[in-house]
Amino acid sequence: MADHTAFTDGLVDDTGHSALARLFVGDKASPEVVWFSVPGGRTLYTAGDAADLLYLVRAGRLGAIRKGENGESQFLGVIKPGEPAGEMALVAGTPHSATVVAMRDSEVLALPRRAFFAACRKDPALMAELARLMIVRTRQPTSSAGMAAPRVLGFISAADGPSIRPLVEKIERALTTLGYSVAVLGPEAEHAPTEWFSTVEQRHDFVLFAADRGETNWIHLVARQVDRLLVVGRADQTPPFEPSAFAGRAMHEHRLIDLLLIHPQAGSTPSGTTAWLDAGPFARHYNIREDAAEDAERIARTLCGASVGLVLSGGGARAYAHIGAIRALRESGTPIDFLGGTSMGGIIAAGVSMGWPDEEIVRRIRHAFVETSPLGDVAFPMLAMTHGRLVRDRLAEHFGEVLIEDLWLPFFCVSSNLTSGEPHLHERGKLRKALRASASLPGVMPPQIEDGSVLVDGAVTNNLPVDIMRRWHRGAVVGVDVAEEGALRPQDVARPKSMWRWLASGQWRKGPPVVALLIRAATLSSARTPETLARDTDLLVTPMIDGVGLQDWKAFDPAVEAGHQAMTEALKTLTRPLTQLHETALHEAEL
Repeated sequence: MADHTAFTDGLVDDTGHSALARLFVGDKASPEVVWFSVPGGRTLYTAGDAADLLYLVRAGRLGAIRKGENGESQFLGVIKPGEPAGEMALVAGTPHSATVVAMRDSEVLALPRRAFFAACRKDPALMAELARLMIVRTRQPTSSAGMAAPRVLGFISAADGPSIRPLVEKIERALTTLGYSVAVLGPEAEHAPTEWFSTVEQRHDFVLFAADRGETNWIHLVARQVDRLLVVGRADQTPPFEPSAFAGRAMHEHRLIDLLLIHPQAGSTPSGTTAWLDAGPFARHYNIREDAAEDAERIARTLCGASVGLVLSGGGARAYAHIGAIRALRESGTPIDFLGGTSMGGIIAAGVSMGWPDEEIVRRIRHAFVETSPLGDVAFPMLAMTHGRLVRDRLAEHFGEVLIEDLWLPFFCVSSNLTSGEPHLHERGKLRKALRASASLPGVMPPQIEDGSVLVDGAVTNNLPVDIMRRWHRGAVVGVDVAEEGALRPQDVARPKSMWRWLASGQWRKGPPVVALLIRAATLSSARTPETLARDTDLLVTPMIDGVGLQDWKAFDPAVEAGHQAMTEALKTLTRPLTQLHETALHEAEL
């Protein structure tokens, strides 16, 4: 058998010994250990297969993938040299719950289940060590499963134009500033031996490959060496027919290819993203500006798990508090990299994704919701208490024809599909239509019909979709929930003593008391337990918005101030920055 020195380095613990190392390599290794190779892209085992072998990676890298609730592939993490695979199912005696594929040409050691348990009876330290490892992995968030995040990343240009090497080097500098050691490799390494690439990986936290269009041989080599691909395109160019044709089957099948789309600086909103997304099977995409250092820093945070995702709940007029919470985050220097929300929270989150500064958010929300009531177009209640035209027109005024995929920051909002009974995730398409669906409170505004489905307010099924944000990125998740305490007051549902006085006072513009009942009923129906919210958030903020009801559209300033105060106080309780809250440091995440 070949020399295992580099391999056993990954198995030696603080005392200089490792039960796993003794079991798999060296003079005392089990005679039943077998060695075999797995070509890049091939499957080691599939979810549902019997767990009759314990595997250990000798060289290369394996990727673990699990099917999500909706059938989509969920990448759990990378299994590196010196790490086991399939140990949980083997010990539990259950089928494998995930599929493991070779990210590149790999060498694997395998030991039969029977031989493993026989070895455990002779050496109890073996099971103790494996149990410790399994506990660590099960305590990790689902998105990482305790395995290493992708560290070897390939940036491949799919567009004509300047070299992408300067962009990759900006990301390198940003990662270095965050405390990681990084190597950038270009075509000068094309003829290096395989062992050299392995050595570079072992000596650095991240390895970034940069390949320009036309460097065909280097591009194909890069595609075989990395854990994840980032195709770099230019929004002002027509995408190639297959911009990721060089990627292997496993990359395509398990959605390990992202799009990094460069947009010209001119213009307030990107465009042209849709054509690129339609041209390739991209799992995620990021819009960046030409020569913008802050965008390179954002990509670096995303790669190492230091990004921050902000989720804003629905809650009618109480959602004004989100504006104050956003201002507090920005004042603290906390970046906001991903955004999501429901109903009014989705509308405010969309403004942040548009790139609006604080003053513009305040100006636009005041104009759209404070100066006149958004529920003032009261209708005969055939489908709803209002026509919904005011909300529709205001969304069109402020968001125009912008597409979700063209936003500067990744964004989603949630509506509720009454046809299927499930939450409906809006990640692409016209932004104003998605926001209109997300804010269509049942009985208050008419539902939106889309592709044969009836869509209403997201609060019906998921008023604070932090669980979706948790699946979106590896970094910290911040949730701001304004729909809880005191959301409905007795005066909100009191019958007017005089109909004429009610009309003369202008209170009718809020809608009749039944509107408040409908709003609160929709919000309560998706209430989640504190335990589930705590699981899916790293910071949960619930502003105390005393005296502001769901329909108090004039109560802008007190609600904003309550949100600012709540977020400011919450940030003071943290022992480290938000960017470091969610298992962000790779050094700390190692098993």
